[in-house]
Amino acid sequence: MRIGIDARMLAYRRGGISSYIRHLLPALASIDPENDYRVLRHRRDRTRQEVGPNFRRATVWTPCHHRLERWALGMEALRLRLDLLHSPDFIPPAFGARHFVVTIHDLNFLYYPQFQTAESRRYYNGQISWAVSHADHILADSEATRTDLIRLLNVPPQKVTTVYLGVGPAFRPLPPEVVQGTLARYGLAPGYLLFVGTLEPRKNLPGLLTAYRILLSRGTTREPLVVVGSRGWLYEDVFARVEALGLEFSVRFLEDVPDGDLPALYSGATLLAMPSFYEGFGLPALEAMACGTPVVLSNRGSLPEIAGGAAVVVNPDSPEDIAAGIAQVLEDPALRETLRARGLARAAQFTWEETARRTLQIYLQVTGGLPR
Repeated sequence: MRIGIDARMLAYRRGGISSYIRHLLPALASIDPENDYRVLRHRRDRTRQEVGPNFRRATVWTPCHHRLERWALGMEALRLRLDLLHSPDFIPPAFGARHFVVTIHDLNFLYYPQFQTAESRRYYNGQISWAVSHADHILADSEATRTDLIRLLNVPPQKVTTVYLGVGPAFRPLPPEVVQGTLARYGLAPGYLLFVGTLEPRKNLPGLLTAYRILLSRGTTREPLVVVGSRGWLYEDVFARVEALGLEFSVRFLEDVPDGDLPALYSGATLLAMPSFYEGFGLPALEAMACGTPVVLSNRGSLPEIAGGAAVVVNPDSPEDIAAGIAQVLEDPALRETLRARGLARAAQFTWEETARRTLQIYLQVTGGLPR
């Protein structure tokens, strides 16, 4: 078969959907040397070397999230003569392949429209119903997202399959000297509290900052809160909250951190806090667990499902409850060891090779496994 994968998002950002694409491509190459892949990359993406000999670059001009994207990308895809096109960023083109598979990571824009820019609301709300109807099959990152698709958009259950994401082998407990070498470059010492994720409203960073202020005021911790992530949309309230709470000298923001530094940053933290209002998967939680770092996360969306009982769960609407969950981990060494052991075991169940295997099964199911 000739399979296209829309990788245009790689030219725009590093986290989120881009991370999914970046891990899925080599994982597919490792298990499927037979089919012919075309990786649709935006002209701004300077990548030249693809992930395998049966993977070839197809340069396209259509930008992500353009109002004419369905038709413009379809026209560009026609020349590729694709049996199937996989769209990891929700919305497939209107034509350009015989079959279409989409990955829908979450329905945050339906649950929390106030957390989106007006432009993003128009893009997703105006197209999501069409996209789920047009696609031959839908991949969901979690059972929580699969349930949302069935309940909120009336997707037939047989049309959507849960395919979990994976954790790369780089995420593992590291020797202290390796951790300290990386931390030294950032002016950090082990023991800080950690947040990893894009700075945007659904991540609930203002709630975490308020909880952190509570912990400082009670003397529960004096360690810094390290925030690793790039600025997304509507991020301004995060910095306003830091100033309002007087946390300018207690919170460290690290932007544009190389992926290779993340395992050491996880390993150097006492815990990862992830009090999101909504997540379709929650990859940082699993990455932290794989590094042996205890996790405190919210009781919303997919997070309890992904954690599988290996994390402390809190109410994201209550900074007091977030603070209590963090304090529980900080003050109980036995609990930290329990969470470490459970987290390592849980994270080991998620691999990108399994993600690719399940994804390839859907490709074959949709096409019947036969070329034109």
